[in-house]
This record gives sequence, structure tokens and C-alpha cells, in this order.
Amino acid sequence: MDDFASSLAETADRVTVALDALLPRADGPEKRLNSAMRYAALGPGKRLRPFLTIECGRLVQADERALLRAACAVECIHAYSLIHDDLPSMDNDDLRRGRPTVHIAYDEATAILAGDALQSQAFEIICDQETCASPSACVDLARRLAQAAGARGMAGGQMLDMAIEEGRDTDIGLITRCQRLKTGALIAFCAEAGAIIVDAEREARTAFEGFAHDLGLCYQIVDDLLDAEGDENLTGKRTHKDDAQGKSTFVTILGVDGAREHARRLADQAKQHLDIFGGQSERLRQCVDYVLDRQS
Repeated sequence: MDDFASSLAETADRVTVALDALLPRADGPEKRLNSAMRYAALGPGKRLRPFLTIECGRLVQADERALLRAACAVECIHAYSLIHDDLPSMDNDDLRRGRPTVHIAYDEATAILAGDALQSQAFEIICDQETCASPSACVDLARRLAQAAGARGMAGGQMLDMAIEEGRDTDIGLITRCQRLKTGALIAFCAEAGAIIVDAEREARTAFEGFAHDLGLCYQIVDDLLDAEGDENLTGKRTHKDDAQGKSTFVTILGVDGAREHARRLADQAKQHLDIFGGQSERLRQCVDYVLDRQS
């Protein structure tokens, strides 16, 4: 896994450098907003979603510059979602990646605006011809990203998550749907972005869809396990929140051992979807193991 860790860190560095150039500078009358955007998007992070975007795109020979820009757009969307998730009206978190959350480091109004601006920034990046030279592919890419972020994706998943937190439902089917939207939808976009850019064959797209579905659910189950058992010094955020709130999760329904076994099954399935790519998919297989074994 040392090679994978190096690859992940290298991609994270590339994305951070590219994002630094794409985001507005923290100067001028609106510098507080720009500063908050940069604080959220350029702070420490694994950049796992950008890594998936680039590695899946490489399997279909998508242009490296286009993939890097798509990866930056994904990270803008992810950063925006974390800002809003952490707000007092949502998860009310004061720690993210070992640092104060944006509304703590700045203020609540600035945090909301920074999230809004990062979402817009993502579509500015996606719709540039440097990301996608084909107008039809550009439209499809923007449409899929909008779906991943909107009511049929992260926003819808967050709404379901709030209902689950309030105890209105404990059904595992609803929890699975919630996490497929909240976490899995953006991971699905990451897996498909390169295929959209090059208009890849249906077989490749189907493989990416299955891979993303199983990896996304595996990721969320591990998140639930980390909340139940994780070390705050490693996770960089508060733990035991779900239990304190009486929230239904994969862990509360399946138990720790059952949730861990379910995550392993999903990880195995995710790898199987990559079989059509042969040895070229080794980094993605390592990524699945990383998600399954992660401590943060």
C-alpha cells in the first residue's frame, strides 16, 4: 500500500496546485469570501474523489489536463458540501480535517457564501473548453455533475440523512438510499467523468457505474464504523456523534461486525467490476483496499 499512498499523495499535490491557480485570489473588497473558499478547498485532505476521477479516466485514455480540471471541479463540489454539512443548521460540527470548520474560522454567513461560490466555481471549470472540447460532452458532464450535487444526489441524501437523524425512519433500505445519494452520487460522477469526456463504450461506463455504487456504500459504512470506533486524533473530526444523537446507521442496524463484513463484501464486488480493465486497474483496486482499511 506504500505505492498507493505515494500515488494518492502525488495526485493530491497536483490537484492542490491546480486548484490554487483556478480559485480566485484572496484580495479585493470580497477577499474574505475568497479566503474562505481557499481555506475550504485548499486545506488538508486526501483528495480521494479527484484521485478516482483521474484514475478512472486514465483507463479510457482521457486527456490528462481535462481529467485534472474535472478533478478540481469535483473537489470544489466536495468542499462546498462539507462547508454546508458542518453548519449549525445541519451537522453542527466545529472540527474538520483537524482544523476549525469554515463557519468557526470565519462566520456562518461567510461559510454559506463560500459554499455557494465553490459550487459555481465547479461548473465554471467544467464548462471551459480546456476541460471538454466537445460541446455535447461538456453539456453531459455538467448535467451529470448537477445531478450528483442536487436533489437526486448530495442534497437529496442530506435531506434523508436529517430525517434519519430525527428518528423518523430506521429502515436499512432508506439508509442505503440516503448514503447512495449523499456519498455515492459524487463518487459515481468521479468514476464516469473520463468516460463522458471521451464518449467511452457502454461496457466501460457500466463497469464504472457498478464500481462506484459499491465503493460509495463501502466508504459510508467505514465512515459509520469510524464514528463508532475511530480515534479523533486520526479522523480529524468528532466521533461518537451518531450514538449521541440516537441516529440509525449501518452500524446500529447491522452491528459492528455485521457492518464490517458488509463493507468487505462491497469492496470485493467493487473490484470485480474492474475485471474488464485487467492489470491497468491495479491502482483502483488498491484504492478499494484503502477505503476499506482507512482510519480517517
